[in-house]
Amino acid sequence: MASYDVIIIGSGPGGYVCAIRCAQLGLKTAVVEGRDTLGGTCLNVGCIPSKALLHATHMLHEAEHNFATMGLKGKSPSVDWKQMLAYKADTIAQNTKGIEFLFKKNKIDWLKGWGTIPEQGRVKVGDEMHEAKHIIIATGSEASSLPGVEIDEKTVVTSTGALELSKIPKKLVVIGAGVIGLEMGSVYARLGAEVTVVEFLDQITPGMDVEVQKSFQKILKKQGLNFVMGAAVQGVETLKTKAKVTYKLRKDDSEETIDADVVLVATGRKPFTDGLGLEALGIEMADRGQIKTDGQWRTNVDGIHAIGDCIAGPMLAHKAEDEGMAVAEVIAGKHGHVNYGVIPGVIYTHPEVAAVGATEAMLKDEGRAYKIGKFSFMGNGRAKANFAGDGFVKILADKETDRILGAHIIGPMAGDLIHEICVAMEFGASAEDLALTCHAHPTYSEAVREAALACGDGPIHS
Repeated sequence: MASYDVIIIGSGPGGYVCAIRCAQLGLKTAVVEGRDTLGGTCLNVGCIPSKALLHATHMLHEAEHNFATMGLKGKSPSVDWKQMLAYKADTIAQNTKGIEFLFKKNKIDWLKGWGTIPEQGRVKVGDEMHEAKHIIIATGSEASSLPGVEIDEKTVVTSTGALELSKIPKKLVVIGAGVIGLEMGSVYARLGAEVTVVEFLDQITPGMDVEVQKSFQKILKKQGLNFVMGAAVQGVETLKTKAKVTYKLRKDDSEETIDADVVLVATGRKPFTDGLGLEALGIEMADRGQIKTDGQWRTNVDGIHAIGDCIAGPMLAHKAEDEGMAVAEVIAGKHGHVNYGVIPGVIYTHPEVAAVGATEAMLKDEGRAYKIGKFSFMGNGRAKANFAGDGFVKILADKETDRILGAHIIGPMAGDLIHEICVAMEFGASAEDLALTCHAHPTYSEAVREAALACGDGPIHS
């Protein structure tokens, strides 16, 4: 029986990052993974492959819409779908092999197979039992569905099937206007599919800044995405080669059907903890299937911790990574910490959407006095040159202290631009601190500085 300081179940961003940090801190570490490759959902069937397809189809969009204006003449490229999928597969392979290399470099054992926890301090993988002083559950999440919707990953698909379609659908119906639905909807719209997004609520991207929601939906409509809002899906009927989606409009209870070649169910994700044996161990669970943990990611069973999508909080790869590093430090006797108030969220459409900290709705609910600094990318020289003038930067700051409370960006490279605001918030900076920092010209980041200036006397370029 092999013995370890730490055994981590799951090799996604939470698990593999945690393992590397444990190894760096001198802990003998093993990771249990049942897939043929490391990296979990994110690297294999999530974040990484979807970004490859978003990048490829954005290049196609640029060629079709903007090349001629720049003097780049010639036929627009035709789409070789098999080659695009091969490029995506190669991107996955490079990343998953990279983690294998990091495991070898850090002397981390990969216990291949699916793990169960038969008792405290023990993990069973296949027929083999392993001992560990600490067990960390990092098993992630899986796509959730709706009643009356049966997923076959061919006609009715989750994000996993949407990344592997045998051909580009003529008509795609996306159920759910969240991050995954809009990203994958954008991919197929650029490839020529007629995309209809059916959403239960009256706004897209629930929980996001209202101004961003409205602007984002307008931009996506211009890009060819159709939206049916306030619609409760009743069921999906799968025919030989097509599907029929039935939905009921909440405003008047009228029922409609819509035909599709493919239906993407993007109604969120749920924690994946099946087969671990948590019930028999007496591990406390929350109502929505998350594992309950304390401030140091410990469960109620001594020596068992949990991180990432299978516990409370946003289901984001980087949140899991932060928790993985923090719990490793706690186990090693250091002070592990995650600042949950400064975890950015990003949607990788074009334009990108990014947010960190509080929204206006949250600040109003708290009765907090705040001010808004806003700047449009239409006033940014680099954005205009690059056909990327849609969108804006919006910074929310405390009315009295000027401390930055949140930021919301829709525009070019929003996912990268948000991070200087994250750093500023981590250090308790004021909007004026950001405004007084020299930003290189011409860069998209100048829009962030202008929004910070707008929290004071006003921006320069609007």
